[in-house]
Amino acid sequence: MTKKQKLELTWVGKENRPRLEPRILLEDTAKSYHASHRVGDDDIFDNRLIFSDNLLALKALEQDFAGKVKCIFIDPPYNTGSAFEHYDDGVEHSIWLSLMRDRLEIIRHLLSEDGSLWITIDDNEAHYLKVLCDEIFGRRNFVANVVWQKAYTANQTAMHISNVHDHILIIAKNTEVFRLGKVSRTEDQKAKFRNYDNDHRGAWKAENLSAGKFYAAGQFEITGPTGLKFLPPKGRYWRCNEEQYQRWLADKRITFGLSGTGRPMLKKFLSEMDDGLTATTWWTHEEVSNNKQASIDLKNLLPDIPIFQNPKPEQLLSRIVELATDPGDLVLDSFAGSGTTGAVAHKMGRRWIMVELGEHCHTHIIPRLRKVIDGEDKGGITAAVEWHGGGGFRYFKIAPSLLEVDHFGREVISKAYNAEMLAEALCKLEGFTYAPSDSVYWQHGASTEHDFIYVTTQTFSQEQLAHLSDEVGPDRSLLVLCSAFRGNLAAFPNLTVKKIPNHVRSRCEWGHDDYSLNVENLPKAPPKVPKMDAREGELFAGLSKRQTDLFGIEGGK
Repeated sequence: MTKKQKLELTWVGKENRPRLEPRILLEDTAKSYHASHRVGDDDIFDNRLIFSDNLLALKALEQDFAGKVKCIFIDPPYNTGSAFEHYDDGVEHSIWLSLMRDRLEIIRHLLSEDGSLWITIDDNEAHYLKVLCDEIFGRRNFVANVVWQKAYTANQTAMHISNVHDHILIIAKNTEVFRLGKVSRTEDQKAKFRNYDNDHRGAWKAENLSAGKFYAAGQFEITGPTGLKFLPPKGRYWRCNEEQYQRWLADKRITFGLSGTGRPMLKKFLSEMDDGLTATTWWTHEEVSNNKQASIDLKNLLPDIPIFQNPKPEQLLSRIVELATDPGDLVLDSFAGSGTTGAVAHKMGRRWIMVELGEHCHTHIIPRLRKVIDGEDKGGITAAVEWHGGGGFRYFKIAPSLLEVDHFGREVISKAYNAEMLAEALCKLEGFTYAPSDSVYWQHGASTEHDFIYVTTQTFSQEQLAHLSDEVGPDRSLLVLCSAFRGNLAAFPNLTVKKIPNHVRSRCEWGHDDYSLNVENLPKAPPKVPKMDAREGELFAGLSKRQTDLFGIEGGK
C-alpha cells in the first residue's frame, strides 16, 4: 500500500446514498412548553424538541446550525441482531453501517470547529463504528474510547461472559482546537484533604517527594525534625534540588508525618489546586451511575408511564456535558430516547436540541421536560447542580414532503403547503436564508447582501418581469421561482427565472418519510432459488437464459 492510499471500511451497498430532502420544521405551540416566569437571569427558552425521523431532522437542521453545535451525544441502536431476523449477518451489518454513515456525515457538518461527538455503543459494532468515524472525521480526530460500567452485577445466565460495560467513543471535529474540560472533584475526593496541623492555607494532602525519573540534583540527604536522615528510595530521586527543598521547608510545605519521624512528603493544598481532575477512560457506576439506577430514577419521576428500557443515567450525561461544553453552549442528541440529554443540558444551563421519532417523545420526553422546567424533578443531578426549574422548549415536527403525486401520477407541490411554507422550503432547498421582508414583497430570502429569492405560484408576463427587473435594479440579483412565465429572459440580466416544481423535481427523494434505524419492518429477504444438481444441469444445459428464467432455476446461457 502506498502512502497516498487510504484504508477504508467497505460493506455491501456502501455506494448507495440517500438524496435527502432538506425539509422545514413546523412548530406545534400546543406541545411547546415554558416556565410561567423567569427563575434566573440565564434561563433558556429556545431549546428544540423535534418529532421526526432523525436523518431528515439532521438534514433540516444542517443549513441553520452547521458549525454551531458544541457537543453531539448519540445513543444509536446497538445492532444486536434482534431487529434483523430476516437477514444474514453480513446484510444486517451493512444496513447498520450505511444508516450510521449517512447520519455521521451530517453530524460532522453540524459540529463547531472545537466541538466533539460522543457515541455510546456496545461490542457488536463498536470497533467497526470506530473505523467508520476514522473515515468520516479523520483518524487523527479520534480522542478516546471510554469504558462505562453500565451494570454492577454479573448476569449468571450469560452464554460465555457477562457484559457489564458499554463503550463511549469520543471524536473531535478538529483535535488541534478541541479542548476537554476537567472532572469536578467529588465530596469523597475532597475529604481526602485534611488540615492536620492547622495550616492557615487550609486542607492539604501529602504527596510523594520522590520520583522514578533520573534527576542528578535530586540525590541529596534530608534531615528530619527528630534528626533522622533520609535519602531517596533505591532507584528513585527527590523531585527537586536541595535549594528548592529548602524553600519548601521554610514555607512549611514539607511534612514528616504527625510524629515527625516519617519520610518527607510534599503538602498539596486543596485551595491552590484546580477544581477539576483530568478524566480517565474508565468510568465506574459509582461515579456516573448505571442503567438500573437510571430506570429507577425515571420510574420515580414518571410513575404512571410504561418503563423505558435501558435509559442512560443523568450522571453519565452530566459527565459528558461537563467535559465537552461550557454554559450556554449548544448540545444535540438525535436519538433522544427518554430525553436524558435534554434534561441534563437544561439543568446545566446549556442550550439543547433533541430528535425522536418514537411515540415515547410524547409519553416520556415531554412529561419529563415539563417536570424539569417546573422544578418538580428532584432526581438525577438536580441536587448536585442546584436546579430549581425555569426555561422552556419549542416542539417541532418535520414538514411533509414538498412534492406529492397527484391522481395523474405527476409530482406536484403538496397541498399541505401554504405560501409561507412554500417560500421557506424553497429557500432551504436553494441554499438561501429564509428572511421575508416586511416592505419588499419579492424578498423572501437572501444568500448575500445582493442576492435574493422570490417564491410565488403566479405566472409572469413579459411586462411583469420587466417591472420586477426594474425594482431589483442593476446592483442586485433575484432568483424567481414561479409556476410559469412568458417572455425573453435575456432582457433581464438581474433575474433568474425557474418554473416550479419542474426546477426541483430531480433534486431529492420526494415522499420518503422514514430513514430510521428501526428496521423491524424491512421486507423479508427473497427466497433463494435452489441450484441444480449435476443431472438437472445436463437436462437444462441447452436452454437459453430466458427459458431457464421461465422454469425459475439458476443457470442457462
